[in-house]
Amino acid sequence: MWQDLIFLAGSVLSIVFLAPTVRDATANVPLGSSVPSMTIGAIYAMTYATMGMRFSALGSLGVATMWSLIVSYRSPGPHDGPANAVRFVRSLGRRVHRSVTGTPTDDEYVAPSQSAD
Repeated sequence: MWQDLIFLAGSVLSIVFLAPTVRDATANVPLGSSVPSMTIGAIYAMTYATMGMRFSALGSLGVATMWSLIVSYRSPGPHDGPANAVRFVRSLGRRVHRSVTGTPTDDEYVAPSQSAD
């Protein structure tokens, strides 16, 4: 039981430390940091729940929620909202495709320069 409370305390501290980022409208947190953190928080919440550690599960769910708010509203780029997570996954897929095939993706293509004759 005491371990459950220790994990809860760690999660509460994480939530407290993430709150200023969520509140700061000028904050820009890269999706490469925030999406994995959100995902790990959700996985921890599910894992703790299956172990019967309710307090730890709730704390990790709170951390995952904070990171999801950061993903949705504090990522650089022109878009806001939950679609930012989808945008990150698509970008990751393009990078994997590029590394496997060795070809540039659409967003990396540079048209050949024309000679000035």
